[in-house]
Amino acid sequence: MFVLRLFSRLPLSVLYIFSDILYLIARYVVAYRKKVIDENLLHAFPEKTPAERKSIRNKFYRNFTDAFFAETFKMLTISEKELRQRFQVVNQHMVDDPVKNGKSSLMMAGHVFNWEMAILGVALNTEVIAETVYLKLNNTFFNKLMLEIRTHFGGIMTEKSAFRRSMISLRNTPRIAHLAADQRPPVSDSRYTREFLNRPALFFEGGEVLAKKLGLPVFYGTMTKVKRGHYKFEFSPLASPPYAADAPHSITDEFCRRLEDNIRNQPDLYLWSHKRWKL
Repeated sequence: MFVLRLFSRLPLSVLYIFSDILYLIARYVVAYRKKVIDENLLHAFPEKTPAERKSIRNKFYRNFTDAFFAETFKMLTISEKELRQRFQVVNQHMVDDPVKNGKSSLMMAGHVFNWEMAILGVALNTEVIAETVYLKLNNTFFNKLMLEIRTHFGGIMTEKSAFRRSMISLRNTPRIAHLAADQRPPVSDSRYTREFLNRPALFFEGGEVLAKKLGLPVFYGTMTKVKRGHYKFEFSPLASPPYAADAPHSITDEFCRRLEDNIRNQPDLYLWSHKRWKL
């Protein structure tokens, strides 16, 4: 970990040189998950030409290596000043206000780059407690590393199974609960199937169940890449109580619509290498 911390202290401009090398390897040498990426893009954007989809794929490789290597490692030691310069959070007060008034908020977002920076950005900008629900990594070292990165500015990380057991505490201890709501749920979970980018996909509805059971407001976080290493994360209301008259799956459906719009705005920022549509 000490060596990684020293590496992390390099300027991001230097870390991007290593990212450039990884980009060339991912794109030209190993063609990282090229078949999966091309299949996902074909279904998501059938109206685009092969050349347009290829351009998205190549930009994705660039964003992938930047986000997973240079930017994520930098988050281990990044200063508050630099993070504020690189990551702008808009409308944080919308998510904070219910918590200040004694009610937890749910914020839902997708795997749009750079979501790791978003965890730190929200923790830095919020005036209340922010908790992020995560899936534990199988590798102990990398799980510990990611937890250290994600809590750099004091955010709380809660493993999914532990959060499920303690959801009722959201009523007793108001806070923001951050859910990456586009993950493909395991077989053991209750799953909802709906169209997502022109194909059936499975969704975990923990956020919907929680919001409707406890009467919590829900917010969506839209990610925009301004330029290399600079992002904007903007909150907007997604759903609000009372939910008695709402149709089943209403919150999940609206989340999917928002995420699709987010993806179509900058398609190269989504995690296309993931086998998201496997049923």
